[in-house]
Formats: sequence, C-alpha cells, structure tokens
Amino acid sequence: MKRFKHALVGVSTLLVMTTALTACGGSSDTKSTSDTSTGTTSTTTTDTTATKSNEKVTINLWSFTDEIPNMTKKYIETHPDANVEFKTTVIATTDGAYQPALDQALAGGGKDAPDIYAAESAFVLKYSQGDASDYAANYADLGLTDQMVTDAGIAQYSVDIGSKEGQLKALGYQATGGGFIYRRSIAKDVFGTDDPAAIKNEVGPGWDKYFEAADKLKAKGYAIVSGDGDIWHPIENSSDTGWVVDGKLHIDPKREQFLDFSKKLTDNGYSNGTQDWQEAWYADMSGAGAKPVFGFFGPAWLINYVMNGQVKDTNGDWAVTEPPTGFFWGGTWLLANKEATKDEAKKQAVADFIKWVTLDTSETGLQYYWANGTMKEGEQGTKDSVASSVVMSKSNGEVPLLGGQNMFDAFVPANANASGKNLTQYDESINLIWRDQVRAYATGGKSREDALKDFKQTVKDQLGIESE
Repeated sequence: MKRFKHALVGVSTLLVMTTALTACGGSSDTKSTSDTSTGTTSTTTTDTTATKSNEKVTINLWSFTDEIPNMTKKYIETHPDANVEFKTTVIATTDGAYQPALDQALAGGGKDAPDIYAAESAFVLKYSQGDASDYAANYADLGLTDQMVTDAGIAQYSVDIGSKEGQLKALGYQATGGGFIYRRSIAKDVFGTDDPAAIKNEVGPGWDKYFEAADKLKAKGYAIVSGDGDIWHPIENSSDTGWVVDGKLHIDPKREQFLDFSKKLTDNGYSNGTQDWQEAWYADMSGAGAKPVFGFFGPAWLINYVMNGQVKDTNGDWAVTEPPTGFFWGGTWLLANKEATKDEAKKQAVADFIKWVTLDTSETGLQYYWANGTMKEGEQGTKDSVASSVVMSKSNGEVPLLGGQNMFDAFVPANANASGKNLTQYDESINLIWRDQVRAYATGGKSREDALKDFKQTVKDQLGIESE
C-alpha cells in the first residue's frame, strides 16, 4: 500500500487530478496530460461562453491534491451569479515536485501565476512566514478581517501558523487537532468503561498517566499503541519550541524525550513495533496484528480517510477522547497572491472564494457542507472536523466507526488545545532524519549518544543547519 505523506489530509490524498470549471450556464473543453512518474498533472481550459462584453474573471488555483479544485464545483453551484472561472493546476508532493513548481510560478508572475495556492502543514510556514511569504497577500487586504476570524471561532493554532508579524496570510478549512482514538471493547475489559470522559483520565493528562495505562493494558495482553510513530505527533506538536531557534538546530526537551519513550515502548512490549504507514500498522487497526492495539493518535482525517478503510471487523468498536497532551497533525492552508489584489475584479473574486472556504459559517458555506458530509446533494459523504468551531457546534459529527459518537465533542476542544507556535519551514526534512535516528536507538542499533550525534550531523550535511 502506498505510504501517505505524513501531513496530508483529505479523501483525495492519494488521487491527483485537475478540475477546470466555468460559471453556471457555460461549457468547457478540458484537456489533461498526466505524468505519473512525477505525479504532475497540467490542465488547459477553454471557456466557450465568455464574451468580451462580459469577460469572466479567471482564478488560477494551485494545489497538491484535487480536494480544493473539487470545492470550486460547489462554489459555482452555490454562487450562480459569480462571473468567475477556475483554472486549476494540481501537482502532487510526490518526490518534492509541488514546491519547486509553485516557487517558479510565483516568481515568474504574469497572467499564469497562481492567484490562490495551497500549502500543507509540512511546508506552509515557508509560504506564510518564511522564504516565500512575501508573495502572499495579507487577508486584511482582501477584506477578510480579524473580526471575521473571531466570529467564525477559528482555532488559534491555525491562525498562528498562517500569520506573519500579526498579519494573517493563510487559513485552512479543516481543523486537525488530535485526539486519542481507542477500542471500546478493550477499554471495557481493562478499565471497566468505554466512556470517553472516563478514558481521558486513564490515558492522561501527561505521559506518566499514559504509561501507567500501558502497564494495565500489557497485563491483559494488549499493546497501547501500534508503534512509536503513534506518539510522535503529540510529542512533536506539543513541544515548546521548534527545530530551529535563532538559525541553529534546537532539540526541545519534549522532543528529545521521544528517544526514551520510543525505547520504553519497545523494551516493555507496549507496542507491536510497527512503523506508521506500513502494512503492519494498518493491520493493527483491524485487530489483525501481533497483539490487539488499544489506540491511535490523530485528527478526524485519520478516522475518516485512513482507519475507515482499514478497520474491517473493528468498525464501530472505536471512540475518541482527549489525548495526554494537545496537538495537531496535518492540514491545508489557502493563500492568495498579493499580485491578485492589484486588479479589483480579481481581488474580489479571490476574496469571495477564500472567504467561502475558510470563514463562511452559514449552511451554504464550504465548512458546513464539509462538516456534515453534504457536499453532494442527496448523498451522505464524509463528515470532517472543520476550522470553525461555530460550524461544528451546529453540525452532526456522529460517525459509524466511532459507534455513533459525535466526534466534534472531542475535536472542538482538541483544536483549541493545539499549538501552532512550534513549527519551522524545515520540519518535513528534519522530522524524517529524527525519526530514523530514534528508531535506530529504540531497536538497539545505536546508542542514545550516537543517535543524537548522527542526527545533528545529518541535519548539518543535508540542510546546512549547525547545532546549538
């Protein structure tokens, strides 16, 4: 099975395609060419109804999956008077193809430059705060105000990640605060209850409580998690500082503790020793692993788009509760090219679409459709945790995999407890190096001292970042 990108979210994570749309009443000739070896796709769209007297505003939309391009269909459907068409370019993050292409398109400018572009959590800081942030328009310049953000109840971590020096430049439509997703039957056997309100006090707060629970589970033949990757994201995104501080590689004490926790899981048999995104990890979701696994850490997308296809006989035997520590995992942010603000018609068109996706809390806003799984009329689709707590408070988050539990009861506080102040634009690369070194230590391949030494040296060799 193809490995998911560690921060990708959405039902179309593994699907790459393009969508070119015209406003209602129009028609479109679309030609697509795809190079599956690089994961890139290009689209050429010809609008056959636009006239010089009523010329449509063309929005160039760039993304790394077809998730946002597909939203444009619903936008056109719900905004029949919008004189706009979307020309979409979708380039997969496979082999690192998306960022170089996006960078070149932003730098090149002109009529084919992206007007709206997407960035995922693994590299969003580069575009919202880092090296490429100067291309992004401030949301305020689009007429999207801080008050709108407050009124929508957007999780603070998402705002922090999308802001530079107090100016908001990016927002997401999903919220990816994480919970602890556990087996109800195992909870009843070990703790006497499967009530999320009780289980959260068995597995937390804090990691000491979590490992106490691991002992209780072990005594009855259960693993608390599948592998060390399952605890990495809560540790990574609850740390006080990021990987780079004042230009130097910095190992936050909480992240360094992952070395010890990983080895503890291995030495004590608290896990099945799997590696996330591999077959044995998926098998543990269905109860087919070496030992039955109690739980996994993750946001709603892990439930909807990963576990949902893997749980098989354990479907309905799950619940979600608050984790030992707040964290988030993944997400996609939308940015606008500041060049698009120089043309009033395009500026308004871009602003209207971004607002509909990220800030509209009405029942005809993208987030309401997304939260309730009603993107396609007459069809029950996937429900998802969204950026707006206001939307989730008036939405139905009950899902069969969780035995009918309303997952929003857990994910609204999870989103509020997440922090967005410990990311850097180097996280994707450094995380891979770190995980490799931790795994080598936990499995006895090298000493703790050597793992840290090799980590620092590899970061220096690959990224040119010296250690503190």
